Amino acid sequence: MTTTLPAYNRLGRQWLLIDAKDQVLGRLASRIALILRGKHKATFTPFLDTGDFVVVINAAKVAVTGKKISQKLYQRYSGYPGGRKAQPLGDVLKTHPDRALRQAVKGMMPDGPLGRRMLGKLNIYAGADHPHRAQRLQPANGLVG
Repeated sequence: MTTTLPAYNRLGRQWLLIDAKDQVLGRLASRIALILRGKHKATFTPFLDTGDFVVVINAAKVAVTGKKISQKLYQRYSGYPGGRKAQPLGDVLKTHPDRALRQAVKGMMPDGPLGRRMLGKLNIYAGADHPHRAQRLQPANGLVG
C-alpha cells in the first residue's frame, strides 16, 4: 500500500468566521485548534499544514467558568531575579482580550515551525469589526459551539 499526500495547491483552504460571544474559553480554543490543524478534513496529515484560516470576533465577550477570572494567572519571566510578572485573567481580558484566546489555542498546537505556521492563520478581534470582508467568510456553525 502507498500513502497518498494531499497536493498543496488542492488543499481548498476556507476562511471560517467564529463568534466567541458567550462561548467558554477552553472549549472554543480546542475547536479552533482542531480547525487550524485540519483535523476536521479527510485530508488531515499530521506533518502538513492542511487547516483552514480562522477569524474570531467578539473575543472580549468570551465566557469563563468557575473562579478562573480572578484565580487564573498569566505569567512571564524575564530571566532576571525578581523578573516574574503575573496578571490575572480578568485583567488580561480587559486590556488585551485577544491574548487570552491566542494563548489557549497556542497551548493546543504542536511545537516548532509547523505549529507557528498554523497559528499564523488565526486572526482574533475584540469586537465585531474585522478587515477580512474580502475573503468570503463562512460561519463555522457545525464545527464550533
